[in-house]
Amino acid sequence: MNNIDYNKDVFKSLCDEFEKNNTIDPSLYEKYQVKRGLRNSDGSGVMAGITNICNVHGYVFNEGEREPVEGELIYRGYSINDIVENTTKKGRFGFEETVYLLLFGQLPTEEQLMGFNEMLFKFRELPPYFSEDMIFKAPSRNIMNKMARSVLALYSYEDNPEDQSIEMEILRAISIIARLPSAMVDAYQIKRRVFDHESLYMHPLNPDECTAQTVLSTLRPDRKYTEEEARLLDLMLIIHAEHGGGNNSTFTCRTLTSSGTDAYSAYAGAIGSLKGHRHGGANFKVINQLEEFKENISNWNDDNEIRDYLADVIRCKAGDGTGLVYGMGHAVYTLSDPRAIILKEHAMKLAEGTEFEKEFMLLDAVERLTPQVFAEVKNNTKAMCANVDMYSGLVYRMLKIPVELNTPLFAISRIAGWSAHRIEELLNGKRIIRPAYKAIAKRRKYIPIEERK
Repeated sequence: MNNIDYNKDVFKSLCDEFEKNNTIDPSLYEKYQVKRGLRNSDGSGVMAGITNICNVHGYVFNEGEREPVEGELIYRGYSINDIVENTTKKGRFGFEETVYLLLFGQLPTEEQLMGFNEMLFKFRELPPYFSEDMIFKAPSRNIMNKMARSVLALYSYEDNPEDQSIEMEILRAISIIARLPSAMVDAYQIKRRVFDHESLYMHPLNPDECTAQTVLSTLRPDRKYTEEEARLLDLMLIIHAEHGGGNNSTFTCRTLTSSGTDAYSAYAGAIGSLKGHRHGGANFKVINQLEEFKENISNWNDDNEIRDYLADVIRCKAGDGTGLVYGMGHAVYTLSDPRAIILKEHAMKLAEGTEFEKEFMLLDAVERLTPQVFAEVKNNTKAMCANVDMYSGLVYRMLKIPVELNTPLFAISRIAGWSAHRIEELLNGKRIIRPAYKAIAKRRKYIPIEERK
């Protein structure tokens, strides 16, 4: 919009007028007992639904008081730890199996998984000329926006996109889960060509590759990757695939679904939610903050120096001025985030003996020291743990994945959970989600325009 000639003074006055008439006194939220963010005063979420898909567990209520416990993440009754352990020790890729579990509610047999994988590959290819018409002709600097547009555009390539029968919704979900990685890679390649002035690579798909392998082989110019790299990316996809009905993007998907809208609109809305820095975009913030730590802490092995800098960040004297240490704290997890524990263990193995080992140890120190510093600065001893974003950005860097793909990779994983929740909402919701807002504007008498000052 910078090339549009408009009166800047008029626009500034409009903005001033807007701010004057739209700022709400924060004390009113407490006065009217409004639960901002659909959160109770103790930080727990307002109960808004029932789900059979996932349980995110980080605290219990003991005699009415919230009590921290070790975090658990449970997909369809199965612990994420068991899913990861049993796929990694068998040397198998587990993301597709996880998608099957989330969608259909049961672990697949070998035969079922083979048939499911064949379906995913059949849908992996985008429709003819889709990339040329929908991605290449309007490149975007932000891959998430282009992925959302691509999902919306797929509506036009289906004969009956408004058919909400369960059979069609399942088929549609499988197709979008399969195609989203292709849309991500194509959006990234044209972004490199147009905005970064680098070469564009378009590789054919390989039917023998799983999702993690496909992403690496289509991203890299030479298509080469190690088995260790592919398995680590597969692990990332597994632990990001689902996180309950209350996280912002999944709730967005369920809210849109409850209105009766089509699947493509619901999934595109979820992508838009995930893009936000308070949600999926947080991993990008962790990497930015890590660079600030590296620049401002001279001795990465000195706990006292790290503590001092963390105190400045929390006091809003350093960092981005928000007072946040990105990668620390979670809405549900208190003592531990099981995803962060799994990821940290694998990241440590990959970083050991490489140029990333020092950065890993710096993040480890930030994780260890932040709760102490926060308690001292804020006089608040609330339980606080590292979340999955603390190490995910560093893992992506070790996998040579461009930083602008951190959140898009989150999306190609989480589409599995969104799909399961959309179909569950269609089956069981039956009512539009519509919370209430307290109106505080007073009644006013209309003033004719010639009498206004």
